[in-house]
This record gives sequence, C-alpha cells and structure tokens, in this order.
Amino acid sequence: MFLRNFGENQYDLPVFYENGVSNPFMECPPNDSAQHYIPEFSFMNQNGESMGRAEMEGKITIVDFFFTSCPSICPIMSKEMERVNDMFRDEPRVQIMSISIDPEYDTPEILKSYADRHNAIPGKWHFLSGPREETYQLAKCGFVLPTLDGNGVPDDFVHSDKFVLIDEQGRIRGYYSGTDREAVDLLMLETKVLLHGKN
Repeated sequence: MFLRNFGENQYDLPVFYENGVSNPFMECPPNDSAQHYIPEFSFMNQNGESMGRAEMEGKITIVDFFFTSCPSICPIMSKEMERVNDMFRDEPRVQIMSISIDPEYDTPEILKSYADRHNAIPGKWHFLSGPREETYQLAKCGFVLPTLDGNGVPDDFVHSDKFVLIDEQGRIRGYYSGTDREAVDLLMLETKVLLHGKN
C-alpha cells in the first residue's frame, strides 16, 4: 500500500558523503571532496567464487561485517539478515554481502556451513572473506564503519552492528542496526523505495 501511494516518490533517501568522507586521523587514503563511492575490492564467497565491487554495479546491495565465531551480536544480526534474504528472494536486483573480519578462520568451507545454517539463497546472499588488511581498510574507509582486529580472540574483535544500504551506483544510502528488528524493517522498506522509486 505504501509503495502504491508514494507514487510521486516524496520519500527521498539521503545520499551519504556527498562531499567526501572526513579523515582526521589519516587512516584512509587521501580523498577529495567529491561524492564517496564504495571502492574496488574482490573477495572470495562461500562457493569459492570471486565477488566484490564489480558485482555490485547495477544492483542494490545490503552489506554487513561479521565473523562466524562471534559470541555476541553476529547471531542476532544473521537472524535479522535472514528476514532480508527472505523478503527479496525473488528480486534479482537486490543482493546481500556479509563480509568476515576474521578471514583466517572463516574459510569458504566455514562460510558455506554458516550460509546453509542461515538459509542463504544461492546467488542472493554472499558470505565473503578476503585479505585481512584489505578487509579492515574496506570497512573503515569504504563503508565508513568502525572495525578493530581481535587477532584471533573472538571476544576482542570489534565491529559495527550496522547493515549498510548501497545503491546501484555504489553510493551509501543508509545505515541500520542489525540487532534492532524495527531498524531492519526500515531497511527493507527503504530498499523497496530504491527499487521502485527515483534515486
């Protein structure tokens, strides 16, 4: 009903970082003051296939950072992402990327088992792992999320609970708490706005 009634698309989603990303501690490569886009990356998914920035082009992508041995927020986030996975099961323009921050442990085999446990739809929900340094750089500088290496100790890893909504051009359009059901409901609604409205 909402989507039928908003017709003229009065529901405008913000475009984040239109004037670049603040970089006060110089942790990220120098950037100009132009629109921020997700940078190039290519990681391995649970099926041993390369997947990254190139596969985001022309699709709406929902991204989170997690690790399979996470003792705290990840199980809740993954259960919430299952709802997103199910909501867009028949929509080829929407995909999910869950990126591991513990790539040494989270091999494609481990990720495949985790994906199966969470009913990930093949070709829809990708669980990715890549080189450690590149992963942390991507989280901080690409998706603009706080991330801290736990050096193999599950309780010492720090990562955001946010799901990030990326549009077909690679721009960040929203952040949503993956541990809050209402926030995830909003993510699904705003994903539909991107799908059916002008963006």
